[in-house]
Order: sequence, then structure tokens, then C-alpha cells
Amino acid sequence: MNENIHFISPDKLTFEIIDELLATNKKLALSDKAKELVVGCKQYLDNKLAESEAPIYGINTGFGALCNHKISKDDLSKLQENLVISHSCNVGPELPKDVIRLMMFLKAHALSLGKSAVQLKTVERIVEMYNEDIIPIVCEQGSLGASGDLAPLARLFLPLIGYGEVYYKGVKREAAEVLAEKGWEPIRLEAKEGLALLNGTQFMLAHAIYTLLKSFKIVKYADIIGALSLDGFNGLISPFRDELHQIRPHKGQIETASNFRSLLTGSQLQAQEKQHVQDPYSFRCIPQVHGAVKDTVRYVASVVETEMNSVTDNPTVFPEEDLIVSGGNFHGEPLALVLDFLSIGLAEIASISERRVYRLISGERGLPAFLVANPGLNSGFMIPQYSAASMVSQNKQLCTPSSVDSIPSSNEQEDHVSMGGNGATKALKVANNTMKVLAIELYNAAQALEFRRPMQTSPFLEEFVAQYRHSVLFVKEDTLMYKDIESSIEFLENGKFIV
Repeated sequence: MNENIHFISPDKLTFEIIDELLATNKKLALSDKAKELVVGCKQYLDNKLAESEAPIYGINTGFGALCNHKISKDDLSKLQENLVISHSCNVGPELPKDVIRLMMFLKAHALSLGKSAVQLKTVERIVEMYNEDIIPIVCEQGSLGASGDLAPLARLFLPLIGYGEVYYKGVKREAAEVLAEKGWEPIRLEAKEGLALLNGTQFMLAHAIYTLLKSFKIVKYADIIGALSLDGFNGLISPFRDELHQIRPHKGQIETASNFRSLLTGSQLQAQEKQHVQDPYSFRCIPQVHGAVKDTVRYVASVVETEMNSVTDNPTVFPEEDLIVSGGNFHGEPLALVLDFLSIGLAEIASISERRVYRLISGERGLPAFLVANPGLNSGFMIPQYSAASMVSQNKQLCTPSSVDSIPSSNEQEDHVSMGGNGATKALKVANNTMKVLAIELYNAAQALEFRRPMQTSPFLEEFVAQYRHSVLFVKEDTLMYKDIESSIEFLENGKFIV
């Protein structure tokens, strides 16, 4: 089997598979089993329509509140095309291209499970677009997170039928022009296909996966950078003793305390006698806070992993049972709730990180005020803390839950929605802010450590700082700090440090 190709199949998807897909130039292809399932389901539906005039929602009826309007067989294709065109009301800032790629991949995977009754060539065209790096324009706003992510998915799949815009070779172009250049005819959608493309949670799900992949890094970095700050602040290791956490045995708490003991093994700063007997909560309660967030991320990931291996369009076709069911698997409530939860957890990492930043610049425990040798003439690290505080405050605003809101739509046919689309875009913003706050803490902690010389932290953290110093130098006097902060963010975004 070609190692440069990911074969879409009914096999379980994992975060590791998706992370590798995003990190490499792997192409997609449908496995033989996937093709068999897609073709079999489509043949079943075609036979059912040929044998019966009975109304089947979204296949030979209108949509939403128009579900009682019967559609003639001659108009079934036009019905599906009209659905995609009319629902393309997606607006706002454009999504990151990797999120859009994920949406394409996840929809192709979901359709390949053989419960959606689409043409094989429709799924193959999605795969071809992915492989040729033809990326449809999709924006942030428009999804209610129920009936699926209708507006953004409509925008995503407009190019299949020759409408909309795409990025091709880095240039934004009309989809019709690119299809003609590739010699591809627009797909003529058949019964149910538009609904299969638009119903589903792939907008929310792609954001959830993308944000979780970033979150996995964030919770690792939070421990590494927190340990560096602890030594920079001349803090105590005693609150990280295993005995303390075994009597309150939350998994993340125990794991975090263990990480810190490992990270600080061999630290000369920890070996020296301390004059103080207690640290502020932002240091002393790291196991409890970081640990709770680790547990949050784990729980969110378990829900998202279930969703990435699910069929979420409607109606659902079960050829083996001779059954077509109109249900609600497109409802985004499972994702909406955990995306709000994830935002809150990540915001807490940023919040406690900013407090450690403040302690490092406060002139305590022998550190110079604002971490410069000549404060007054130099403002030093005064304003990076402002930037961190600004993002922490914004995170608090973004963490207002989306999932507690619902605005009915479609003449009250869709009378409860999840608003998970808004929760998804907010969660990614919170994750990005949190990574930036941690980068600012790293900037401060590495600076603080230099004022402890010749004492050293642990060998692991010394190596970590040494790598960081290839990107960001010690600050002797006031400099253009935004450049250092940007380099610090890039260092974390691109790094692969293991705790």
C-alpha cells in the first residue's frame, strides 16, 4: 500500500491519522470497501425511487418547513442544485485553509460510510479537489449547528456544481474557471445528494479537531513553561509532591505534578535552600488547574473522536434494513457543549499563565522590576503583560457559552438549534489567544532565569531555553518586543517538545 496515500475507509479515524494528514502532503483515495458501500447505498435509493411514489423527506420533498411539498421525479436534480445554491449564505472572515481541508476530508469520510446515498463520482470529486489543493472559500458565520452546518457546507460544495470561488495555486478564482482548466464537468447532483452534502457537522467538527490538535500542544507547553517560571520565580517544588495528589486523585492533577517533578529533576535552583515557605496560587495550584484542563481536553477529545467516526447527514439510508429514516443526527449539541467546555478550559490556562507573568515582573524574590537591569530608563517587560492581560480578558468574553442559546428557524420546524458553529469558531480563537499568552510567559520566564545565573534549572529546561535562544535573545535594554513575541509564538507553534 502506498504510504503517501490515505485510503478513506470505514476504519476508525483518530487524531493521530488526521494530524499526520495535515502535517504531510499525503493524498486521499477511496478504499475498495468505501466504493462498495457508496455504490450499494446509491443503488438502493435509486431502486426505491423507481418502485415507489411515496414521499421521502429531502429526496422527493422540499426542505425544512417545506417538507410537505412533493417534488416530481423530473425535478429531483434541480431540487438538490437549488438547495446548495440557496443555502450558500455563509459570510464573514475566511477560515484557515487547513480547517477547510479538514471539512472536505471529513465529509468524504462520512459519505464513504455508505449511509448517505450519493454518487461515487461526487465523493471522488471531493477527493480530487483535496488532492489538487483546490480549496473552496468558506467563512466563519452562518451555521446554527443544527440541520448540520448548512450555510458553510453549502459554500464548501458550491464548486462541485460549478459555482463559488476557490483558492487554486494560491490564487482566488472562480470555481467554474478552475473546473474548465482541469477538464472537469460540474457534478449533476442526483436525488438526496445536496442534502447529504449540506446536512452534517463537518464545520463544527473540523474546528473541534483543529482546535484540539492545538490544545494537545498547549497543555504540554503549559507545564514546560510553568516549570520554567517556577524556577525563574525561585518557587517551591513541594506542592508537586506525589503524596499530596494521591489523596485527591484526579488523573490530570496527578499527571501534572509528575510532569513538574520530571521537568525540574536536576535543577540547582530547586536544590538550594528557600527563604519563603509558600508560593502564590498561580504557582502552588498549577497541578490542580493545569490538571483539570488536561481532564477537560481528554473528555472533549473523546466526544470529538466519536463524532469524526459518525454519520451526521439526514435522512439516513440503511440498505440492509430496507429503511430510510429522517432523524436528527445533524444536531450539533454533542459538539456545541464540549466546544464551550474546551474554550473555558483553555481560557484557564491563559488566565493562570498571565498571573505568573505578572509575578515575574513584579520585582519579587530578587528579580529586578520588569525584568531589566536598569528599570526606569527601560520599561522592560512591562507591556507584554498588558498584551497577555488583554487576551485573557478577551477569552473571558469569548467563553460565554454558545450552546445555551437557540433561535428557531425555518418557520419553527427547526425550533431548537445548538449554535455549535459559533462555539466552534470561538474555541479556535481562545486556543490561539492561549498559545500567545503562553509565548509571552516563555518570553518572561526565560528572561527571569538569566537573573538567577550562575544557578541553573534542570538539564531538560536548559536545553529548551537554549533552543528558544536561537529565536529570541536575552533583552538587555528596550527593544521592539512585538518581534520577540511573534518569534516566541512561532517557536511554540512549530516546536515538537515532549513532556
